Amino acid sequence: MKHHSSKVRWSFLLLLLFGLTNQLAYSADLNAGKLKANMACSLCHGANGIAKIPNAPSLAGQNAQYLQEQLKAFRSKSRQNEVMSVIAAPLTDLEIENISLWYSAMKVEVTLPN
Repeated sequence: MKHHSSKVRWSFLLLLLFGLTNQLAYSADLNAGKLKANMACSLCHGANGIAKIPNAPSLAGQNAQYLQEQLKAFRSKSRQNEVMSVIAAPLTDLEIENISLWYSAMKVEVTLPN
């Protein structure tokens, strides 16, 4: 009986660990990302993620990991841009995750030329 009890305990611990890890992996918040993006990003990149000025890229539909890496690079100044370095400097890792989730969740339709 002792052997069975030990298995149950280990199974419970593994399930608990998986649940906590799974929760941490999905800690980004789409609505928080939308709010932060509207405050910090929309002037140049557009409220719908489509850039309004020629030298700013459109962010709608971009890969979340790519966006996170770029924002962190601007924040650390390993990637230089006069405007983006200032915008990204105060962002926390969670805010970067949220913003990236927001833009990556947008669906972009591509129409090929005839």
